[in-house]
Amino acid sequence: MNARVLAQTGRGRARRAANGSTAEGAARAGLTARGVIYLLVGVLALQIAFGTGNREADRGGALAELADKPFGAVLLWALGAGLVGMALWRLSEALFGATGKDGHTAKKRLPAAARCVFYAFVAYSVLAFAAGSGGGGSSDRQSRDVTAKVMEMPAGQWIVGLAGAGIVVAGVVIAMQALRRSYHKKLKLGELSPRTRRLVDVTGVGGGAARGIVFAVAGGFAVRAAVDYEPDRAKGLDDTLRSFAETPLGPWLLVLVAAGLVLFGVFSFALARWRRV
Repeated sequence: MNARVLAQTGRGRARRAANGSTAEGAARAGLTARGVIYLLVGVLALQIAFGTGNREADRGGALAELADKPFGAVLLWALGAGLVGMALWRLSEALFGATGKDGHTAKKRLPAAARCVFYAFVAYSVLAFAAGSGGGGSSDRQSRDVTAKVMEMPAGQWIVGLAGAGIVVAGVVIAMQALRRSYHKKLKLGELSPRTRRLVDVTGVGGGAARGIVFAVAGGFAVRAAVDYEPDRAKGLDDTLRSFAETPLGPWLLVLVAAGLVLFGVFSFALARWRRV
């Protein structure tokens, strides 16, 4: 009986921590860290568009850029810690449910679990880079390597194609949700002045649309790699962004997308401040 009571007490404390200030602090730290990465990637992409960039516009390039700043090592460890917070926040949502009327349903918990795994991997790569053990490798090389390995598996071509199609769909959904301002449901709108709300909408719509477009195009390259059975056709974030400069619009399309990623970084900072957790 005592053991059962202790177990219930332990679960109750865990749930309160997940729904209280601990989860809120982890979420806000994680959203801030995500904003830093997107902001830096967007700036690197802008430099590439204007012919002044010498780093890849992906997470590895962003980490290298941050490492070159004053107190770069401290900033990298803080960024990694923030991403750990993001992973823990998503874990708490997967285990105990998210905010909102349907936050305890599998529809919300399963995506939260997937995000937990993703951000745990990102946090590990950032902390590994901060510790000098790598972790900041090229997204393009990683994408090609993973694609090649999956294609060697039974039905690997189908797996890559379906995964790519899933990324395309996710990108379209992300862009549409941004255009519809679906993020309003997650914000403390009552705390925003009319001017601040307009600024948040500019960053949320522009940034979310750009992020969705990048996802969709990257997924499209994965589908093409699967159809052609050529792993090298898969592209990471850097090559995906550079592909925008190869369109008839030239570097100006890359400028627009890169500016959108900068906006999404700023939007993540706004979420860190005003999101309901």
